[in-house]
Amino acid sequence: MVSFRREKYVPRGGPDGGAGGKGGDVILRGVSNLNTLAGIQHLRTYRADSGRSGGTANKTGRRGPALVIELPVGTLVRDAERGHVLRDLAGEGDELIIAHGGKGGRGNKSYASATNRTPRQSTSGLPGETRRLRLELRLVADVGLLGLPNAGKSTFLSRVSSARPKVADYPFTTLSPVLGLVDGDDRGMVLADIPGLIEGAHAGAGLGDRFLRHVARTRVLLHLVDGTLGPEGAVQAWSTIRQELTLSGLDLDHKSELLAVTKLDAVLDAEPVRAALAQASGAEVAVISSVSGVGLARVLGQLRLLVDEAMESGPSSSADAPGKDGPPGASKQGPAVEATDPPQHPGPGDP
Repeated sequence: MVSFRREKYVPRGGPDGGAGGKGGDVILRGVSNLNTLAGIQHLRTYRADSGRSGGTANKTGRRGPALVIELPVGTLVRDAERGHVLRDLAGEGDELIIAHGGKGGRGNKSYASATNRTPRQSTSGLPGETRRLRLELRLVADVGLLGLPNAGKSTFLSRVSSARPKVADYPFTTLSPVLGLVDGDDRGMVLADIPGLIEGAHAGAGLGDRFLRHVARTRVLLHLVDGTLGPEGAVQAWSTIRQELTLSGLDLDHKSELLAVTKLDAVLDAEPVRAALAQASGAEVAVISSVSGVGLARVLGQLRLLVDEAMESGPSSSADAPGKDGPPGASKQGPAVEATDPPQHPGPGDP
């Protein structure tokens, strides 16, 4: 603002133009009442309001209000140009200042000096930051359901929870992850039905492995194997999924896994299949029927124990930049964290 004080009985009042207000920041916030990024896909550009102009009497302009964009908990924020992770919105209320507003301009009052008593110059405000982002949603669940197409994952989820995924007798009936809540005495248990994998999924075969990022958020894996495949087919199915988990590069091998043979109602004798899987995996194998309900209660009980153990041992996942913003599972209710870039020239000690 360029202004001069004009008041009766105050000769030569001098300059009194105030500075402009700072532009608003753009803030990303994780909220638990959203479970999809569909709400932001149609608007590609988000812009916070500018600051207001300065006023007379050396009044600073009002600061522009911040623009808060709410995203589902579990959203991974990446820089679209460089690809690195800026923040993992893993908890309710996690915030990230993704772009700062521009600095306000100077009024003519700031130019006053002993030799320049009537300055008439001012400066415009600076433009705010601009950043292109790539948002990746990774669902947060306690248990991830894995298996080949038609292994019985959707039927299992519909039987143990109120979720109603599509169930049919052809492959790839589930085209996107589905969440289901299993009620418990003290706390519920969230299950995620992950679309079926096939051999070569890591290279793009079938639906690819793009849904495996949701498995990275789960604490425990429930691997379902179709019992109608027979002993050799069941072992091959289990081996295929395990291979895809390893080749995905998401470090899923360390997660606790419960193995179960499904479709007991359609198999005359499931013991050979169970024994073959137990020998191949070296772990205990359960036998269930989602249609008749046989073995479901026992499997859910085992899952609860594994989930409790995983919760005691630590967070269920790690961000691509571990240690940068603290544990991904921790909810930060303090001030919003600012987006920071990795060093351009990492030193010998940098990861």
